[in-house]
Amino acid sequence: MPTGKQFRAAAATVDRTQRYTPSLAVEIVKKAAFAKFDESVDVAMNLGVDPRHADQLVRGTVVLPHGVGKTVRVLALAQGDKAKEAEAAGADCVGPEYIQKIKDGWLDCDVIVATPDMMGQVGQLGRILGPRGLMPNPKSGTVAMDIARAVKEIKAGKIEFRVDKTGNIHGPIGKVSFSKEQLHENLNVFVEAVVRAKPAAAKGTFLRSVTVSSTMGPGVPVDTAGYR
Repeated sequence: MPTGKQFRAAAATVDRTQRYTPSLAVEIVKKAAFAKFDESVDVAMNLGVDPRHADQLVRGTVVLPHGVGKTVRVLALAQGDKAKEAEAAGADCVGPEYIQKIKDGWLDCDVIVATPDMMGQVGQLGRILGPRGLMPNPKSGTVAMDIARAVKEIKAGKIEFRVDKTGNIHGPIGKVSFSKEQLHENLNVFVEAVVRAKPAAAKGTFLRSVTVSSTMGPGVPVDTAGYR
């Protein structure tokens, strides 16, 4: 098990008074990782918005060029030709019969996509799927007529981001085993997607801070100048 001594040694490699270039930040994260498993690498962003106001909410989706290093199990709620398209695109489970299975307690998936014609039935699952963040939603691209594209994007590394009530956004950008270049590119694509989602009502500095870290490692502050 990792110890406080290991964390302190890793933290000593980071100057918290300095903001590192994105490339150097992910390099430090890789070097500072000390766990025996392949740690996830995450980004945490503090935004200059007040999420209590609806016109300052920040949410969206982004397809990371190198994925997040995790196999995503996709359930496609579709029928007929759309079910066949979803299956051909790589969906792990397909078919309207899974609506009843979910009611019976089945939830062996990470993301659920659905065609619009299925939402009348899917709506019955709101109390089950909503609290787990699994409810299909047009804003996240998980309700779509082009269900094959939706499945392919999720399998390729599409993730959803949303600001929390404290003005922060968290998201995965890969694994410690990724190359520095892969992590750097994923980080840039993620942050730039959040910047593009800046609401018109947001005033002042939008990106207040960006920090990257591994699961067990210390946070590394990132210089945000290149993202403005």
